[in-house]
Amino acid sequence: MGKFLVSTDEKIIDELLARSIFQILPSKEALKKELLSGRRLRVYIGADVTGTELHLGHSTNFILLEKLRKLGHEVIVLFGDFTAMIGDPSGKESSRQTLSSEEIQKNLKTWKKQIAPILSFTDKKNPAKILKNSTWLKKLNFGDILKLASSFTVQHMIERDMFEKRIQEGKPVYMHEFLYPLMQGYDSAAMDVDIEIGGSDQIFNMLAGRTLQKKINNKEKFVIATTLLENPKTGKKLMSKSEGGYIALSDAPAEMYGKTMALPDEVIVQVFTDCTLLSLSEIEKIKQELNAGINPRDIKMRLARELVTLYHSALKANSAEKNFVNTFQKKEFPEDVLEVLVPVGVPLRTILSEKKIISSYSEFSRLQKSGAVKDIQSGEKIMKPDFKVMKDMDIKIGKKRFLKIKVR
Repeated sequence: MGKFLVSTDEKIIDELLARSIFQILPSKEALKKELLSGRRLRVYIGADVTGTELHLGHSTNFILLEKLRKLGHEVIVLFGDFTAMIGDPSGKESSRQTLSSEEIQKNLKTWKKQIAPILSFTDKKNPAKILKNSTWLKKLNFGDILKLASSFTVQHMIERDMFEKRIQEGKPVYMHEFLYPLMQGYDSAAMDVDIEIGGSDQIFNMLAGRTLQKKINNKEKFVIATTLLENPKTGKKLMSKSEGGYIALSDAPAEMYGKTMALPDEVIVQVFTDCTLLSLSEIEKIKQELNAGINPRDIKMRLARELVTLYHSALKANSAEKNFVNTFQKKEFPEDVLEVLVPVGVPLRTILSEKKIISSYSEFSRLQKSGAVKDIQSGEKIMKPDFKVMKDMDIKIGKKRFLKIKVR
């Protein structure tokens, strides 16, 4: 690997291990000792290229990987082009549709470009590397797979929450889904890694890799499980199109700014922590300002600027902010608008009907089809007939009807 100067700056390491961390295995103390040793570690993130877009929730892991790269460690982004053909069952209550090789290659092309603003692939001394797990997985024969499978039990596999739930509900659990953690686990051994980074929903798969790394290479592998962006009101993932909070890393500046302004106030600090480069001390000041009663909108505008600057530029962030102020704060939304308080998850059409803002569901359908139902804060048109209100929203219906919705 040549000679690399590895930084053992304890202050940087302490902040790295204190930020966006759900769990470190076998222990935080053991990992800190390893990072302070000066040994150059091999660290990776695995990502199945199952779609064309990455979202803000994915950025947490890549930001952490970049910090380790800057310390001098070898970092790898592993594109799961082979495992994507199976589909990760983690968190899924039904089996996933498999992807074709052509679909996977198409998705893969866009990902590096989306990650590049937060992870350097061009640093001359220590660039991040890209690998594909088809390189070794497609070489395995049936005997190899049986040998790997002998490291795990069926009981261990069906302990997974999503499998237990499916079995209880009489839904199928396919054999290839059992093989997924085995194959992801083999990635760790094939690359002979020291650390794997992944979301807290990936702990089972990452521990499978720890098992195989010990068995095949007789070596410890550290697992860093990061926090997931979640809506505290619903307990569901924040970066979900169905939840209405989805911000893609590829979003245009104005769209990214507007979507950030539409995030629930209660997630502001977490998004600053998990998805920006601000220091923890700066974020603590922001937390204190919010506790002191500053308007969350003003803090959210800073968050929007930080994100657009990170993925585009400061110039484009300023332009996006001007666009937002001109479009959404300069009285497009009336001050004397009707305000309603509703439970989480009520369909928008139900609210509008009960408040006599629409005459019927068929009118709502016609308005939607013409693009006349809009989320004022994000600027997005609401097109799903059964769209449910999961957060506070300002809604515009047609040219002259408005409603402010607060979720309790």
